[in-house]
Amino acid sequence: MIEISTAAALAVGAAVALLLFAGAWLLFAGLRATAGARATGAVNARYEALLRTAPASPIIAYGDGRLELNATVAGWLGVEGLPGRIDELAGVLPAETIAALKSDIAAAQRAGRGFARAMTLPGSSRTLLWRGERGPQEMGGAVVVWVFDATDSQREIAQLTAQKDELQDAFEALTSLIETAPLPMWYRGPDLKLAMANTAYVAAVEAADAADVVARGLELVEGSGQGGPLGGAVAARELGRPQERVLPATIGGERRSLRLHDIPLPSGGVAGYAIDIEDLEQAHARERRFAEAQRALLDRLSAGVAQFGRDRALAFCNQPFRRMFAMRSEWLADRPEFDRVLERMREANRVPEVRDFPGWKAERRDWFTQDGAFEETWLLPDGAHIRVLVQPLPDGGLLLIFEDRTEQVQLASARDTLLRVRTATFDNLFEALGVFATNGKLQLWNNRFRALWGLEEEFLSGHPRVDAVAEKVAAKLANPGQARFINELVRAATVERQTRSGRVDLADGRHFEFAAVPLPDGNALFTMLDITDSRRIEQALRERTEALEKADRTKTAFVASMSYELRTPLTSISGFAEMLHGGYAGKLTKQADAYVEAILESVERLGVMIDDVLDLTQAADEGEALERDDIDLAAIARAAADRLAPQARKDGIDYVVEISHSIGRITGDARRIREVIEHLLRHAIGAAGKDGRVLLHADGNAGAARIVVSDDGPGMDAEAMAHAFDRFPRPGIASGGARARSRPAARQAVRRGASRHDRVAQRAGRGHAGHGGTAAAMIRLADPAATEAVGASLAAVLAPGDVVTLDGPLGAGKTSIARGLLAALGLAGEAPSPSFAIVQPYAPPEVRLPVLHVDLYRIDDPGEMEELGLDEARHDSALLIEWPERAGPYAWPDALRLRLEILPDGARGLTWAAPPAWERRWRPT
Repeated sequence: MIEISTAAALAVGAAVALLLFAGAWLLFAGLRATAGARATGAVNARYEALLRTAPASPIIAYGDGRLELNATVAGWLGVEGLPGRIDELAGVLPAETIAALKSDIAAAQRAGRGFARAMTLPGSSRTLLWRGERGPQEMGGAVVVWVFDATDSQREIAQLTAQKDELQDAFEALTSLIETAPLPMWYRGPDLKLAMANTAYVAAVEAADAADVVARGLELVEGSGQGGPLGGAVAARELGRPQERVLPATIGGERRSLRLHDIPLPSGGVAGYAIDIEDLEQAHARERRFAEAQRALLDRLSAGVAQFGRDRALAFCNQPFRRMFAMRSEWLADRPEFDRVLERMREANRVPEVRDFPGWKAERRDWFTQDGAFEETWLLPDGAHIRVLVQPLPDGGLLLIFEDRTEQVQLASARDTLLRVRTATFDNLFEALGVFATNGKLQLWNNRFRALWGLEEEFLSGHPRVDAVAEKVAAKLANPGQARFINELVRAATVERQTRSGRVDLADGRHFEFAAVPLPDGNALFTMLDITDSRRIEQALRERTEALEKADRTKTAFVASMSYELRTPLTSISGFAEMLHGGYAGKLTKQADAYVEAILESVERLGVMIDDVLDLTQAADEGEALERDDIDLAAIARAAADRLAPQARKDGIDYVVEISHSIGRITGDARRIREVIEHLLRHAIGAAGKDGRVLLHADGNAGAARIVVSDDGPGMDAEAMAHAFDRFPRPGIASGGARARSRPAARQAVRRGASRHDRVAQRAGRGHAGHGGTAAAMIRLADPAATEAVGASLAAVLAPGDVVTLDGPLGAGKTSIARGLLAALGLAGEAPSPSFAIVQPYAPPEVRLPVLHVDLYRIDDPGEMEELGLDEARHDSALLIEWPERAGPYAWPDALRLRLEILPDGARGLTWAAPPAWERRWRPT
């Protein structure tokens, strides 16, 4: 038995333990290495998979020509196996390519400069890209070359290159186009600063070149209006859509209008261009002016005109159209469509009666698409004939002209009737008529002409010359030699265009008056009228006239003698009556004293009557000629007032005399003017009666003088005023309206005196036209209602074509008369004053007849009257005109002229001047 010591055992145990520990550690290390190898293998496998699927494969090239490549590259090169040297690729690559690769690899090893080379394998479409860099130090200076299969990339590159070339060409062409464009074009970068401008832009801003424009930032338009020059660019970029503006610019020293277009680009920039629209704007302005002038012309036509736009809505219509078809202005303001206008015409019975109105309307709707103008005639239910002219417009609209041919049709019918009547009348006239042509041949004759001269119908039917006619009729004349005058008369009428007349005696004792009258067509009318009976009557009248003149001279002498003889007893009566009244024969009773006063009053009146009769006799001898002297109207009026003052005081009348110094002087007959004033004062005193009031007012200005006599009596009725200024008053018509006195004798004297004063005043005032003035009765209008009543009475006789003028100061009541007239014609609402509108039209159905209310206060020049077209409106409208003096002194000579004045008591006074056409139509009430 081997004994082991404790120390040895411990050593052995330690050794065993150490071995066990070393084995465990080795086992752990082995396991760890195995795990690392396994992980490395997995990583290598992953890298190998990535290399196999990568678009590029590596090649390691050494400076001595050795190569390390994988199967992928070998497959791309089309070689078998894995070549170990670069020279082994000579079978697949050209020698120059291999030499270039060697040079690139050598340069990369020495200088560390990378390289890239693309090559296409011979006989193949595959393209390989070789990109090499010097490898790290661990690779011993080898070059790592990555090989890419760039076949698809090269194809895309080729396509892109071709596209680039095409785009480059297009860009250059576009650049050339922009550069040569006649309109300014530019480009702004994302910062909206100018980056490019073409030649037109450079010329517009007067810069040196495009670079100068960009460097200085020269803008084409001014920096104001619609956001300035950048406003459109900012809006285009923010909104992402093109913007359009019109701004002014100064180009070449001229002010031009430009339409600016700003277009946003995907790059963030903005392109722009400008179109010069100045000529277009001018053309539009000329077109607008032409359209306005055309519409103004159409508005002046007497025919109705309606214009429809391309949308078939009413664009324009003139005043005759409104009146013809009873169209209200407020309805037309809505621009009704064509169909609605036709329907409105039908409602007013202003279209023909048709069974199928919708079909008829559809046919008229086709007018918009017709080619060329045409016309048609409408026969309306009321018998009116309307000629319709249709003109399609180039813009798709329609122009219609409605001409009322009713009067022409009626005139044509009347003309035919007139021709037949003329023929019948011509043949049955008592006068002998013959019409000779300019060549001297007889053209027309009546039965009286043939019978007078005893000419055969066959002879006349041959239209003989005037010399042949004269030869035929010579035997019928008392003096055959006078037949030659027929030739001279016809020649004077046809060649010299002169009217000749005379008398001729026939052989049978008859007397004829002949005349040769030139006719408008150049012919001559030869007439002969039998005046045999007239000659006999003329002789008898001449003898009777001589006898009457002799009797008148005898009467005048008798009246003059009796007038002078009457003065002697009249003077005696007056003297004895004054003595009785003065108490020379003793004190008289009150009744006797009243009788004496009546005698004195009658004597005074009889003396005035004798003076007036002597004046009448003297006037008859002198022929009532007016004297022409420079007279003071104020002195004459004062003298007349003083002469009648005692009579006014006796009757207790408030006798007021207002004579202004402005009345001035005139040239005329002082005695006759004084007689007229006295006559009016006598009438006023007689009409006022006891405790009445009489006013004599006289004033004037630089152009005219006015004398007014008024009283507070009952006034005169319309019939009395109509004949107040007749030369001899009609029996039964009161001339004054004087109140009856208490004494019968005085009442009779007043009545006789009124008639006598009328005759004297009218004899004296007969020459008021010779004095250059007018005499008129005045109506007192107490309030506005009375003023409007005058207008209502005027409406009862007003007719189309009439003109009524209203004259007077502001506030005199002219507008009140107009409103009363319009209300009586049927106007329901308030009639506005036309002070600002100048012309205010009224038409049926709002009034009974068309009326134009005109206020000429704002007319400064009578030449402006032509623009109002009032003369044309008179064809179918009545004119009511305020402030007529603005139109000139000779406007509307046939007008009824009303004059309003403000009386001293605040009432209105109305006077008027009525031409012949108005004298019997209107009397104010």
